[in-house]
Amino acid sequence: MNEAFELLIRGIRVDWNEVPSQSYLRRINALKQLNELSFEKPVTCFCGENGSGKSTLLEAMAVAYGFNPEGGTINYAFSTYDSHSGFFQAVGLIKGARKARWGYFLRAESFYNVATMDGEYAKGPGGIDHHYHEKSHGESFLALVRDHFTENGLYFLDEPEAALSPQRQLTLLIEISRCAKDGAQFFIATHSPILLGIPNAQILCFDQGTIHPIAYEETDSYRVTSMFVNSRERFLNHLLSRD
Repeated sequence: MNEAFELLIRGIRVDWNEVPSQSYLRRINALKQLNELSFEKPVTCFCGENGSGKSTLLEAMAVAYGFNPEGGTINYAFSTYDSHSGFFQAVGLIKGARKARWGYFLRAESFYNVATMDGEYAKGPGGIDHHYHEKSHGESFLALVRDHFTENGLYFLDEPEAALSPQRQLTLLIEISRCAKDGAQFFIATHSPILLGIPNAQILCFDQGTIHPIAYEETDSYRVTSMFVNSRERFLNHLLSRD
């Protein structure tokens, strides 16, 4: 992965004065003491248990950059349900001198809405209908990757493994690595032990109440998967014998 390119986003700062005193954001352990965070690699993975704050931070960064909260390119502007946290108002991006030539915010949970709007936008002048609804969920994800991932792009991916088989996750890993070598930058919230294994990625864990760097082999995604695959019967016997 080529680190000769300056990062598009070098870090973030959080202004907690922009967060209401009664906001649930102040009760998320990994976020409530976050003031500043630096990024060191073209690919940064956020890992951690459900509810640990990784998707909340990813969304805030994407919206702070200018992406639509439900996802899409920087040009998408629509809303089917206003569910984003408002944390983006407190998050300031520390940008590098280099500018992104393209980008995409991919959210697994709202991809159906984005695919629908893609068809609507295609009706305008110069629009291209990618026909995502005519493909399976997983195939439409990969079609989006082929259509939108490019060099010098900025990408926020929230649990992109949701629709992908293990083989297709490997395909996505290859595409991410290829684009990162050509100057793209990725932020990925994921539980996938495959995507967490992207070579030379910075992995930030949101567990234990802080956001901290962690080695791949120390992530729960790797450890639990490894125990299950390598000692499946013993692992299941232990789990299923509990009262």
